[in-house]
Amino acid sequence: MKLQFFLMLLLPAVVPAYTQLPFDSVQHLQELEVVAIRFSEAIPAQRLSGERLRALNSFSVADAIRYFSGIQLKDYGGIGGLKTVDIRSMGTNHMGVFYDGIQLGNAQNGQVDLGKFSLDNVEEIALYNGQKSAIFQSAKDFSASGTIYIRTRRPRFKSGETHHFKAVARTGSFDLTNFSALWEQAVAARLSSSVNVEWIRSSGRYPFRYRRWHADGSLAYDTTAIRQNGDVRALRIEAGLFGELEQGRWNAKLYYYNSERGIPGAIVNNVWKRAQRQWDRNFFAQASWQKSVSRCYDLLVNLKYARDFMRYLNPDTTLLYVDNAFHQQEIYASVANKFAITGYWDVALSADWQYNSLQSSMAGFVPPLRNTMLVAMASSLNLSRLKVQGSVLATQVKEKLKAQTGFQDAGASSLPASAPDKREVSPSLFLSWRPLAAGPLHIRTFYKQIFRMPTFNDLYYTDIGNAALKPEYTHQYNLGFQYSRNGDRCWLRNWQLQADAYYNEVCDKIIAVPKGNGMYRWMMMNLGYVEIRGVDAAASGMFQLSEHWTAHLRLSYTFQRAQDFTERQNKELQQLTWGGQIPYIPRHSGSVVAGSAYRQWRFNYSFIYVGERYHNSANIPENYEQPWYTHDCSLSREFGWKQLQARISLEINNLLSQDYEVVLNYPMPKRNYKLALTLEI
Repeated sequence: MKLQFFLMLLLPAVVPAYTQLPFDSVQHLQELEVVAIRFSEAIPAQRLSGERLRALNSFSVADAIRYFSGIQLKDYGGIGGLKTVDIRSMGTNHMGVFYDGIQLGNAQNGQVDLGKFSLDNVEEIALYNGQKSAIFQSAKDFSASGTIYIRTRRPRFKSGETHHFKAVARTGSFDLTNFSALWEQAVAARLSSSVNVEWIRSSGRYPFRYRRWHADGSLAYDTTAIRQNGDVRALRIEAGLFGELEQGRWNAKLYYYNSERGIPGAIVNNVWKRAQRQWDRNFFAQASWQKSVSRCYDLLVNLKYARDFMRYLNPDTTLLYVDNAFHQQEIYASVANKFAITGYWDVALSADWQYNSLQSSMAGFVPPLRNTMLVAMASSLNLSRLKVQGSVLATQVKEKLKAQTGFQDAGASSLPASAPDKREVSPSLFLSWRPLAAGPLHIRTFYKQIFRMPTFNDLYYTDIGNAALKPEYTHQYNLGFQYSRNGDRCWLRNWQLQADAYYNEVCDKIIAVPKGNGMYRWMMMNLGYVEIRGVDAAASGMFQLSEHWTAHLRLSYTFQRAQDFTERQNKELQQLTWGGQIPYIPRHSGSVVAGSAYRQWRFNYSFIYVGERYHNSANIPENYEQPWYTHDCSLSREFGWKQLQARISLEINNLLSQDYEVVLNYPMPKRNYKLALTLEI
């Protein structure tokens, strides 16, 4: 019945459609667009941009995202450690990450390492629950339970300017050496270019304290050591072309990332040093073209080609010698249309095609090929005090396996079966209501049903993959409000308060279970079911304390009750895990970000708290993880001489030198420092 209801709502959305230009493009339509641009978001995003983004003691995109409510970051330690993000406890694979409007993908394991993306070239990071509150977007934008949008810097020149140059040099703890340079050039009246290069090198060596307790509370281990094999060397190069059209714009980007890093591994069985290494080479080329063809019709075209290489080496023969290489390819094309039916009613149609392939040097590995078609129909009704957005996403996935040379030599008698074709229809509905015509209060709610495909590793990884896996489904319900206004006192410039209560279900959750009687062989199965109840709240304000003295404050808090209701054959295990908080999800977490600026001086402070957790759904004392928190601060001074702008800053992270772990047995650094010099012309 739910599906029929949504289809009836969206029946008018069969025709193609049009939308407003992005916020950056409002100069083309002048004041016509500015009036409704913020209220056009039925579910507003959490954003970090401009000076507030630069003020954080954040080295990568992953570090900055920690300050959003509803977010859990998994950090495996060290400056080069893997960093993945989870929104509202639904799992990392349900989060879509978009880089300049096009999704970053990883068909192999579904995880995007946000530690690979620097903040030096980023203008804004936005987090949306459900999906972005716009209908003029690719079908991919509708296909995740939550989305992160990373928007990089676009060249902007004042009258008479033809180029910009920015250079950043950092040094600090862990033998850090980091250089970044950005060059922006005005090529023609409506054409500009940019090139950004960054190099990072670090030994990743830091002292830590390792303590463990017995179940009766007595001390089992208490020692200090130096984190080993956490070194990283990485090079990132980005180049872009940016063009302005009559009532439109386009851009093209090349991205290349090359790194070698040690994998420090978990501290277990009294082993303090690991020998595993990983090499990554990531390349993609993407382009986006958007134009208002007429007053009633807009067109958006996105194209992308990506090629990724990853090599993993474990030379430790006492465990299992492994030297595997993986090659991924992705081809993506998208067309989105939008019509303005009336001044307050828009409808849209977008269609995407994506091709993914994976090759591996593993013995017996059969390369999978995946073709994905997505079609999204959407409609938006924007009245004076009520906004309604609805969409239906149709997804079709076809896969096949391709035999390669040496397949028979690996001992296989015939080609294994590929995963069956999948067809899914996913509806969503978003509403935002302003009770008073000119009031600052907005009430919002949404429902969304979506799924995520099993990854290639889930389906085909040698010996543990299961080609019969079904997609993992989520159902999201949200009710919240936002109250914001300009200050009515001379010292209070603006302030905002928002809160959301939500209920999520994750069905057919993909988990690893023992295969046979032994615990050394595993298989992927659809056995999981999780219910998540939570509250996200945030408050922020900007203060003008004097003519030259400003301050800002942002508070966020998250409560989550994420319970595992998975049916298990082992009744004893069932009793231990039934209704338990799922691994690494705290019930309480929050952050504080504060800053002050006086003339050329800037001081910033941030605090993160993560409450008690368990590293297993069996919420017993043996699986208990203590709360952790960190204090970070920075002090910077700006200098100016003619056209040269300079800034020197000192950052202190983990000010109180806390011993903590985000993931069990992966100790994080104690107090550490960074010194940075930035030059801009």
